[in-house]
Amino acid sequence: MTVRHEKSRPAATGTAPKQNTQTHDNSASAQRNRLLEALSRRPISTIEARHDLDILHPAGRVKELRHNEGHQILTAWSYEATDCGKLHRVARYVLVKRGAA
Repeated sequence: MTVRHEKSRPAATGTAPKQNTQTHDNSASAQRNRLLEALSRRPISTIEARHDLDILHPAGRVKELRHNEGHQILTAWSYEATDCGKLHRVARYVLVKRGAA
């Protein structure tokens, strides 16, 4: 199976596409650190983790935090709207106790 990636095109209004000016480490380790930091402040939903923390697979990072690092993280399910207004059943993660690591 071949996957084609198209280049971004300017919007019809003539404005340039939005560029991501953030330059941060996006390794799995860095994503886990960002997620754990955010969870230490408040619960985080899957949508928030993707949109605000640049974590495309939050469930995978949560699993790693639980199983590899021993953090106690609960999952609560809710319905939330995405940016385009569609409702999705999403996980909201709650840090109960940090692991010993």
